[in-house]
Amino acid sequence: MIHNLYARSAGLFLSLCLLATVPLQSGAAVRGLPDFTDLVKEASPAVVNISTTTKVAREQPGRQPPPGHGSPAPGTPFDDFLRRFFGDEYGNAPEEFDEESLGSGFIVSKDGYVLTNAHVIGNADEIVVRLSDRREFIAELVGSDRRSDVALLKIDAKDLPVAKIGRSADLEVGGWVMAIGSPFGFEHSVTAGIVSAIGRSLPNENYTPFIQTDVAINPGNSGGPLLNMDGEVVGINSQIYSRTGGFMGLSFAIPIDLAMNVVDQLRSTGHVSRGWLGILIQDVTRELAESFGMKRPVGALVARVLPDSPAEKAGIQVGDIIVEYEGRAVESSSTLPPMVGQTRVGSQAGMKVMRDGKEIRLDVTISELPEDEAVAGGGVPEVPSGTVERLGLVGGNLSADQREELEGKSGVVVEQVDSGPAARAGVRRGDIILRFDNVEVRDLAHLRELVKAAPADKSVPILVQRRGSPIFLALKITEE
Repeated sequence: MIHNLYARSAGLFLSLCLLATVPLQSGAAVRGLPDFTDLVKEASPAVVNISTTTKVAREQPGRQPPPGHGSPAPGTPFDDFLRRFFGDEYGNAPEEFDEESLGSGFIVSKDGYVLTNAHVIGNADEIVVRLSDRREFIAELVGSDRRSDVALLKIDAKDLPVAKIGRSADLEVGGWVMAIGSPFGFEHSVTAGIVSAIGRSLPNENYTPFIQTDVAINPGNSGGPLLNMDGEVVGINSQIYSRTGGFMGLSFAIPIDLAMNVVDQLRSTGHVSRGWLGILIQDVTRELAESFGMKRPVGALVARVLPDSPAEKAGIQVGDIIVEYEGRAVESSSTLPPMVGQTRVGSQAGMKVMRDGKEIRLDVTISELPEDEAVAGGGVPEVPSGTVERLGLVGGNLSADQREELEGKSGVVVEQVDSGPAARAGVRRGDIILRFDNVEVRDLAHLRELVKAAPADKSVPILVQRRGSPIFLALKITEE
């Protein structure tokens, strides 16, 4: 009995071993992992190493004359002697030294145009481009664009290998991509990964819909190409998210479609023009969507319309929710600025907005984005106050100075927030309540009237000015 069981077990083991030798027919095995060998051979010649030198002045403490001697008068023989003996350090003259940095780039034309990041170039006094065949050239900066972080260089060379330019619009999340660059100065290093997300918006980078990947990118990779499996450049490696300074699985690239638009403008005019609406926007949260009567949170909520802007002239109002721009859906506030930025200045764009639960179509003539978009804001001095019990806050009327800072607008300044609906909505001390349930707030008495008439257990939108910027909050009054 034991012998027979052993024999059956041995047979089963042999069968499993034989099965293990049969190739798996799963999708992963059929497709296999990609081989980047040919792509690297094809793309590498067009990838360059970029080194820059910037002269930086640093103040040095002045050396003292020898003991027992005072400071001689400037221009006297002894003063000249001390300067010759101690050098410029005898005085307080700044010491000048060279600051060097490394980056990557790639060639986009046979006659020597090279694309890289604007932050790689910075304010460099000298830019050296080293080709894959070890030749070096002093590059001329054709132009750079800080907002897109794109810079265009020109070297004096001909018949250069050129990178194939693809379409970043064709990228899909999960697709394989490859990067070539010079991390930490190690030239022509190759890393690969997949597209993690597209259309990413980063802080202070409103006009670039970044490509997020898990391709290993480190200092020195900046400016190098991100390539698809056809060997085409689909992005320029630009930034990483890191708590250590090194790669942590999140890297971001500038879409090549946007970059080539910048290149065309830099080559033709030397600078970049972007479209501008003149509004401040924010995301629509689930609570705000409910307060505006929307089925789901979508679009860009207009928190402020700048005076004499294209938006004001087109009739856009505070509280409008832009859900479509030029036939393209606006899923969130971060998707709108790149769309507007890439619109030709002076052209007319069609928009669809939600206002008071109704769909409205507007046409706006796009202007050029000004250099300074900052909106000034002021402090909040103490003013006579009163309690708005149903909200759980203490508020006061605006002073004349505050009205002037708000360009004549009215509102109520929040002096204290207790536990209650206002606190749950995120209202803070120092906020200025400008609108309540889509009605402009005139003063404290008016706010009390609006709050008294507000329905219970239903979210209503309120607009507050916080540190110079407007923001919508969803507030729900619950009856105890």
